[in-house]
Amino acid sequence: MRLLLDVGNTRLKWGLREADRWLAQGAFAHDEAWDFGEVLPPPGRVSTAFGANVAGDAAVARLDTALAPWSLKTGWLQPTRRCCGVENGYLEVRQLGADRWAALIGAWHLHAGPCLVVTAGTATTVDVLDARGRFSGGLILPGMDLMKRALAGNTAQLPLADGRHVALPACTVDAIHMGCVNAQAGAIERMFRHVADLPGACCLINGGAAPVIAPALGVPCRLIDNLVLEGVAVADPASLPVRRQTG
Repeated sequence: MRLLLDVGNTRLKWGLREADRWLAQGAFAHDEAWDFGEVLPPPGRVSTAFGANVAGDAAVARLDTALAPWSLKTGWLQPTRRCCGVENGYLEVRQLGADRWAALIGAWHLHAGPCLVVTAGTATTVDVLDARGRFSGGLILPGMDLMKRALAGNTAQLPLADGRHVALPACTVDAIHMGCVNAQAGAIERMFRHVADLPGACCLINGGAAPVIAPALGVPCRLIDNLVLEGVAVADPASLPVRRQTG
C-alpha cells in the first residue's frame, strides 16, 4: 500500500493506493493538525510515501514528524525534461512547479491526447499538452478566492462575496462571484484555442474551485478529483513494474 501526497499552498491532499486502485483520499488544511493516525492503517501496512510539494521545506519537516510512527521517509517528484510519456517544454525545467508537472503527468495518463490541464486552487494554472504529450506552456492567474479577496480588500464598497451562479447578476455579491467565474472561464477558453482543432481535445480541470468553474466553460471538459495525485501515483518509483529475470 502506497501513500501519495499533494502538498499545496493551503492543503495537504493524500491518497492511499494499492496497485492501480485508490483505497481512500482526503485532505488536511495547513492550519489544522495533520493527524494521519485518523486516516492511515497501522504502521507496517503502508510501504512507501511519495508526493509533490510546493509548500517549502517547513512542510516537509512537518510531514516527516507526522509520519514518524510509520517510519516513512517521503520521496518527492522533481520536474525533469521527460517523465512517464510527458515532455517538459518549460525554458527552465526546474522552474516548473512540481504540482503542475504532476498534473500534466496525471492528465496524460488519464487522457493520452491533446488537452488543456487546469488546476483551480489558490492559484489557477492552465497548461497546454499536445497530441504527443509535450507541455508547451501555460498560464498562472489568481484563483477564485484570491480574486474575491483582492476586490474585498482593495475597495471600500465591495464585500467578500459568496454569490450564486446566474447568467445576468442583478445584485453585488452575484456580480462579484460571476465576474470571477467568467474571468477564470475566459482565460481557460482562450487557452483551449491552442488545442481546439486537434482530434479528441478536452479540458481536464481539477482543484477546489473546479466544480464552480466547469459549468461555465464552453469547451469539452472533464472534471477530475485530483490530477496532482493521479500524476504522483504514475510517477512514483514504487509504481514501476519489477523486471523479472528469465532463465
